[in-house]
Amino acid sequence: MANVLIIDDDAHLNETMVRIMARLQLEADSVRTLAEARRALEQNDYELVFLDVRLPDGNGLEALPTILEAASRPEVVILTGKGDPDGAELAIQAGAWDYLLKPSSVKQTMLCAERALKYHRQKMSTAPSETIDLSNIVGVSAKMEACYEQISLAARSDSNVLITGETGTGKELVAQTIHHNSQRKNGEFVPVDCASLNKGLVESVLFGHKRGAFTGAERDRIGLVRVADRGTLFLDEVGDMDLSIQKTFLRVLQERTFRPVGDSKETSSNFRLIAATNRDLDEDVAQEVFRKDLLYRLKTIHIKLPSLREREGDIRLLAMFRVNQLARQYGRKVTLAPETFEALASYDWPGNVRELFAAMETAFIKADGASQIIPRHLSSRMRIAATRAQVAMAEPEENQVAPVAVSNMPGLGSEAPGMQAVEAGTSLKGFKTDMERHYLESLWAFTDGDIKRMVSISGCSQSHLYSLLKKAGISLK
Repeated sequence: MANVLIIDDDAHLNETMVRIMARLQLEADSVRTLAEARRALEQNDYELVFLDVRLPDGNGLEALPTILEAASRPEVVILTGKGDPDGAELAIQAGAWDYLLKPSSVKQTMLCAERALKYHRQKMSTAPSETIDLSNIVGVSAKMEACYEQISLAARSDSNVLITGETGTGKELVAQTIHHNSQRKNGEFVPVDCASLNKGLVESVLFGHKRGAFTGAERDRIGLVRVADRGTLFLDEVGDMDLSIQKTFLRVLQERTFRPVGDSKETSSNFRLIAATNRDLDEDVAQEVFRKDLLYRLKTIHIKLPSLREREGDIRLLAMFRVNQLARQYGRKVTLAPETFEALASYDWPGNVRELFAAMETAFIKADGASQIIPRHLSSRMRIAATRAQVAMAEPEENQVAPVAVSNMPGLGSEAPGMQAVEAGTSLKGFKTDMERHYLESLWAFTDGDIKRMVSISGCSQSHLYSLLKKAGISLK
């Protein structure tokens, strides 16, 4: 079975790459379109993929996430003939192993392939779920599987970790999981909510104080940084930390020493730092409200948690998990009706897992005495979302027309997008993704990026629209 897949429309380059892989004693398949690549990835387990950017039926960078989520979780090297710094940045951010320019030397190509394969085999040798306890985290989606790899990496190290993601995605739960699977699991896990820290007392809370250091300091107090000695200090909502304390805390991170308020002597703390935020800290750095040097210190390991909207298939598992928890707590046997799952899948979940768990608890209480949770037990906004989805999918009977032969239908000639996609072997999912992107690009151009008009025209909620735009790589003004 082949180890490597080469996706490039240049037949000569494909032949050359196959020969180079043979020198490494690797078998390689080559294809010339994304449609052929999709079929190959469905039929074979590849460890490494070389991917061109400009292909006859699409852009390689746009296909990158789908390739990375293939069953074999291959490493991907972007191979293109045109230098594009922005494209390189997007590729690396999306998870590409490397970005090589054509023509790339044989030596460079071989070295890249050897390193990528070594990393891949080490990564796949033991599943994260076998090496760490993930029993408190629910999810089997591809995006969560990628997070498990990062969580496992963080648990095996003592480096600083930055966890980012929307509100309610489970950042503190991930931080606790890392702590309880690390060498510091016998130490304290000390959470600090940076958003609620009183500006005047923040140094006292973090570093402690001596008796008489200020009005009301009637006795010595040990700060949370000291409490976390030999354990983990978790800075939640670190993006809300005041600039003045950021400078002080940067030194603490570097030296692991600090001076309690009112004390003339420094003390030390051997803590491991995990930070979390729902803010874009790179943007905050650009706006000069967050220190660049502190950000560099925080994100030695960066775990980006996906929103619930991006976790295909996980909503059902999470809903069942929460209802089972409640059933054990109250000593009741309760299940979810199939139509309830459909209603849950129709909702955008701006509050993510936290909102889903709260919704399941509310539904559980409303279903008092019933053995099954039905859509009626959900909130009105969730039932409305489900109803809208059903109406959008069901064409009114009075608007239906008699079947027409495909060959006689207007717009279905050989030049129509649908026919072109079919002839190219594009899957329905791939075609829908392409059409969705074209629609969003047109919507953005028509409204000149006015988000309110875009929401009005598209019929999407603002949070869902933001998610779609981000997935399509469209940035608002």
